[in-house]
Amino acid sequence: MSKPVAMGIIPARYKATRFPGKPLFPICGKPLVQHVYERVSAAKNITGVIVATDDQRIFDAVQAFGGRVVMTAADHPTGTDRLAEVARGLDCDLVVNVQGDEPLMSPDLVDRAVSHFGAIPDFKMGSAMTRITVEQDIQNPNVVKVVTAQTGHALYFTRYSVPYRRGNTGAPCYQHIGFYVYKRTFLLEFAAMAPTPLEQTESLEQLRALENGIPIHMIETDYQGIGVDAPEDVARIEWELKQQGK
Repeated sequence: MSKPVAMGIIPARYKATRFPGKPLFPICGKPLVQHVYERVSAAKNITGVIVATDDQRIFDAVQAFGGRVVMTAADHPTGTDRLAEVARGLDCDLVVNVQGDEPLMSPDLVDRAVSHFGAIPDFKMGSAMTRITVEQDIQNPNVVKVVTAQTGHALYFTRYSVPYRRGNTGAPCYQHIGFYVYKRTFLLEFAAMAPTPLEQTESLEQLRALENGIPIHMIETDYQGIGVDAPEDVARIEWELKQQGK
């Protein structure tokens, strides 16, 4: 089987509810979106990277650092809809969706995911998870958790602490990484599906797939996703980047 062609897309909007202007917030002298773009671009198993935005300020900033950017419609209700608009114009097998607030995204994780998911027959959608070791993160609703079957498929995603630890069974708690790989054709179908009750309740788009009976393949990684949800997260990100010599 030939190697699948994969493209990376980073949805970035300016009017985030909790942190307006987040993609342009400076981190170590660069806008947040540039850090994400450079990380994804370092992956070897993708053909290219595109920022998908509806804001001229973000569009101009990406062009200024030499990135590829596409202006999308302004009325998309979700990042998935923005992703699908760009994917319709691409000639590729897989679409890698990296959230625009993941400035520490691992290029190795991107490569591993494309290689792993691209080899699965009838693959539609996949993502990644990592063990949570900090109790504060387990209780934090901004840290999305996932529980999986022994097959490696996701059973459920939630902002709540799961699994409930009634006894000391040693069952780990996993954080969902803000990262997806889609079969391009399925992504277009997924974006056309109506929002579902659990998706709306948890405010987690991936639940739409599970509620429609679509399996989400998961891989475990050591990468500790540190997203930027609020301005106070920036200091932690800058410290991590300096530790890495970036």
